Amino acid sequence: MGPELKLTRRGFVKMTAGAMTMTAVSSHGRGTPIMTPPARFQGPLCFFSKHLPGMECSAMAKALKSMGFAGVDLTVRPGGHVLPERAAEDMPKAVAAIREAGLSVPMITTELLSASNPTAKPILCTAGSLGIPFFKAGYYKYDFKDILQELEKCGADFRQLVDLARQCGVQTGYHNHTNNMGAPVWDMARIIEPLDPKWAGYYFDVRHAVAEGGGSAWRIATKMIAPRIKMIAVKDFYWAKGPKGWRTQDCPLGEGMLDWKEFFRMLAAANFQGPVSLHQEYEPPGEGGNKNPDNVLAAARKDFDFLKARIAEAYS
Repeated sequence: MGPELKLTRRGFVKMTAGAMTMTAVSSHGRGTPIMTPPARFQGPLCFFSKHLPGMECSAMAKALKSMGFAGVDLTVRPGGHVLPERAAEDMPKAVAAIREAGLSVPMITTELLSASNPTAKPILCTAGSLGIPFFKAGYYKYDFKDILQELEKCGADFRQLVDLARQCGVQTGYHNHTNNMGAPVWDMARIIEPLDPKWAGYYFDVRHAVAEGGGSAWRIATKMIAPRIKMIAVKDFYWAKGPKGWRTQDCPLGEGMLDWKEFFRMLAAANFQGPVSLHQEYEPPGEGGNKNPDNVLAAARKDFDFLKARIAEAYS
């Protein structure tokens, strides 16, 4: 045996211990141990402000606080609570109103696709100055002409956007959403995985992952990107057959196809502790449907109770 292959018992023990340590640390960029899940989930449970577009931030935050929410996923995009072109002026006011009610703003939802967008720097630097750690980028679209070339263009834009966000002190999460790049996760993974995990990761949406791969693909996707999930979106659905064929039908949590127990068990195993954004894409019961904030909040309370129960099961 050559000298380079010799290994003492002490050396073997040290090497094995080192390997176990490496296995126990995730690549969140925070050195978080993943072998033993924590006793409880400590990330903020948020409500997506998209679903209460007519409510001022102060009233919205007070209503959500009374229900037990810890934060708001704030829309900073056209038609959102903060308009992109007024981010520098209006985002501090919106965040102050939410925080005054006792909630946090751990993430903002934007439509940013490129650092060259004139609103990109004001949005991201304002978020960074306010201590908002995460932002959701916009959606890249396929033209379905030259997939590889389209991915290359997307990658160049995304890398520049991530770099700008890094300079502003904000981490980027890319949302896997049906009909966009990244819907099946694999395509955006080739762009995201080479980037610094501290600054670039996933805003994972298991509803869309199941819609793209209802068998085992969603489980594979979750396992594959779990160490780099920055935030998650929570919503449910099922397939329904109508006059135009099979379509996805959004519904309250627990009434659809998603295996929430298994999903949160996987997140607990990865020690995910980021923001959870509760979405409500279905029409809530009551007169006026989702145009009536009381209906939205009543439905949100039911979904929130379900969400808390599933997280408690998985993280206990």
